[in-house]
Formats: sequence, structure tokens, C-alpha cells
Amino acid sequence: MPAKGQPAPAEAPAPAAAPAPATTEAAAAPVEAQPEKPAPFLPNLFDVTVLETWDTLNVRAAPDGQAPVIATLPATATNVELLARDASGKWGKVNTGEQTGWVALRFLKLQPGVWQSAAVPQSLSCSGTEPFWSLKATKSGMVFSQPDSPDRPLTLRKVMDRGIEGEPTRGLIAGDDKGRVTAFVRPEQCSDGMSDRGFALAVAVILDGQDMPSRMLTGCCSIAR
Repeated sequence: MPAKGQPAPAEAPAPAAAPAPATTEAAAAPVEAQPEKPAPFLPNLFDVTVLETWDTLNVRAAPDGQAPVIATLPATATNVELLARDASGKWGKVNTGEQTGWVALRFLKLQPGVWQSAAVPQSLSCSGTEPFWSLKATKSGMVFSQPDSPDRPLTLRKVMDRGIEGEPTRGLIAGDDKGRVTAFVRPEQCSDGMSDRGFALAVAVILDGQDMPSRMLTGCCSIAR
């Protein structure tokens, strides 16, 4: 208590509240998920990759890492025709010898430009049975063959597609002085009825000309080289 006659001491002012620290970090902007690149159309050609040159890629009886190995592909294998994918998208169906098997897709790399607009792969080969016939692409056009008949070299007059990059559906018009050959090639699992090999393209071929009866043939196609 102050002595009588002395002024009371002034109270010290209460300390001011410290200001809240300014926020220096901006709120993190949400990261947009990048859309997954769509899987390439099938059939298509792939090369074996991500393997040591001394190693091999197992071809299994089923799309399962524990399934029996029925064949192998060398680390340098190229032009492997992929026919289908399993439901997981991790395994691909290929031909090996006279049978089909499954390989891990992480070891395959797509060959670019196999299906060009308004063109067919030069490795395209179609065939059928009852009767036996074949229609193959060449550097100069197409060639149609049947047993006991000379090969027919054809001029490829028109190639039509669906206008979708890399999609393999094709309409072909070819011909020579004997007549016209029209073919419709479409993606579809196909069997030649004579082997256990698989095909991922089906075809219908129409033959017509002045000196021959019009007829239609059906079969399967491959782009394997």
C-alpha cells in the first residue's frame, strides 16, 4: 500500500495478444489424375523387351504366373502377333508353333504404325478351307491363290477403314483383267478349323468377273511376319 499522500503506481498495460502468424503456404491444389492411355487395338505386333539378352520370355498355358510353361520366346523376338488380352489386362495371347499361349504384357513393346490409314500391313495374310484359298498382301498389291490354279497377282485399287487411328477393320477392293476381288477384314477371334492356332481377324472375300461365277469365301487373317 502506498504511503499517505503518494500517488498510486500506474499499472503496467496488459501485453497485447501476439498476432496470428500469416499463412505463407498456399493451399495445395488438387492433382488431376492423368487419364490412362488406351490399350492398342488388336491384333497388333509387339517386340519382346525389358529382358537380358540371355533370358527368355515364358509362354504359359493360361494367363497365370503359376501355369505350365509350354514354350519360350527369345529376348530378341520381334513381330510377335498379339491376339487377345485377359480380363486383367496383364496377359496377352500369342501363337507358338501350332498352339496358343499367354505371355506377360509387361515384357512386350508395341511396334508403332502397323495399321496405317487407308492401307494394310504388308504382312497381312488371309486364308480359308473348303475350298482352300489364300489372299496375301505384297509390295505391289495382293495375290490370290488356290490349289491347282496359277496365282493371281492383283492391283490393290482401294483400301477403306473406319477413320479410327490404329483400328484394324478394313475393306479392300482389288482386281485384274479377270475380275474383281473384294474383301472385308474385321477384328474377331477366328479359327481355321484345322489347327489349334488362333487368329484375331476374320475375313469375307467376294470374287466376281465376266468369265467366272460370283462366289463368297470366308476365313481368317494374320499379320504375323
